[in-house]
Amino acid sequence: MLRMETETGWWLITHPDHARLAGDFAAAWGNARFRRPEPRARVLKGIACHDDGWAARDAHPVVTRQGRPSAFSTELVGKYSAFEEIDIADYLAVRDRAVRTVAQEDAYAGLLISMHTYNLLTAHADRQTIAPDGLALLDAFLDRLRAYQDELRAAIAADGSLADGEKTGQAILEHFRLLQASDNLSLLTCVAFAGPANLLHPLPLNDGGTSEVEVLPLAERHFRLTPWPFAQPEAEFAFPARHVAGKLFASSAELQAAFTAAPVERLTVKLSA
Repeated sequence: MLRMETETGWWLITHPDHARLAGDFAAAWGNARFRRPEPRARVLKGIACHDDGWAARDAHPVVTRQGRPSAFSTELVGKYSAFEEIDIADYLAVRDRAVRTVAQEDAYAGLLISMHTYNLLTAHADRQTIAPDGLALLDAFLDRLRAYQDELRAAIAADGSLADGEKTGQAILEHFRLLQASDNLSLLTCVAFAGPANLLHPLPLNDGGTSEVEVLPLAERHFRLTPWPFAQPEAEFAFPARHVAGKLFASSAELQAAFTAAPVERLTVKLSA
């Protein structure tokens, strides 16, 4: 779950809905300067479905020890230091399911998700927040994930439907970076991040170079991107969310009841050049 604080409570956005928003960003990506992803359908599938493994868990939100909804929030942007609030065995099972469910249908999309997962759990995870037995589980998971990536790369190499240029390590790395950037922009949106940021990784350009993209908030869920990576000079996207009243909840059951009763609404994010 992702959470966005309001004056009276929280907007809650599920991981799959956040990922669909990332997929919408990626689908609009590309212009005379920034390269569009190819193989398009398979890259977009990986981006839009990268958090599908969270669907069952997000249907039953829980509270932190402080009574807030347990969710990704603005203070976690750029890092992942919340392992004290998560059962790591359950968390790794969710991450594993997110990779393998998609990879069984599409090795290319699955590899991108596995690279995203590996990066999250190595470059961004705060290992100091993980107990020793949890670290052992995490490291074993990362070993299995690396081995699975080798299997997926072999399947991609043997896939005759892909052009040779789409199979290269460089092409796959560029598409992973687009997943990271789209995911990052969606996270900034879904928590209403109020400070300047740069999207993760330099993104590929049509001239063979790369460029970072700066994100500057102009208003709530309205951002200016520089340089501009989309075809149109302005873009607006919608995503589903539910609003629950109250800042603290006595139990997960209380939060679950409020979440289930809340209607699904549509929020918007506006992007400008």
